[in-house]
Amino acid sequence: MKKCRITVMRKANYQDLSEMYENPIGHACDMREGQVFLANGWEKPEGMCGSAWESMSPFVMTLAYGGEDIYDGWMKNKKSAMISCNDGFRPVSFLIEALEEDA
Repeated sequence: MKKCRITVMRKANYQDLSEMYENPIGHACDMREGQVFLANGWEKPEGMCGSAWESMSPFVMTLAYGGEDIYDGWMKNKKSAMISCNDGFRPVSFLIEALEEDA
């Protein structure tokens, strides 16, 4: 099993949808663009959002165990995936890359 690097690539905020449908909340997301996490397969990296981890963990596991070319040619790097968390108001995009380093 290989380690995977998870990089926060982009954060979006759909204020119009929040105003129409979301109850006000004080704090929603701690992820920062450029932030990097290392995953050892099934272990959620420290500081990673739990909801985001639930969205991406199947992809991390696939790549950690040698899977590649997810969705048949979707990514230029066959040992990577671009995944977003499931927050429809503030989605965060993560680049997941399998590393050569063993977990």
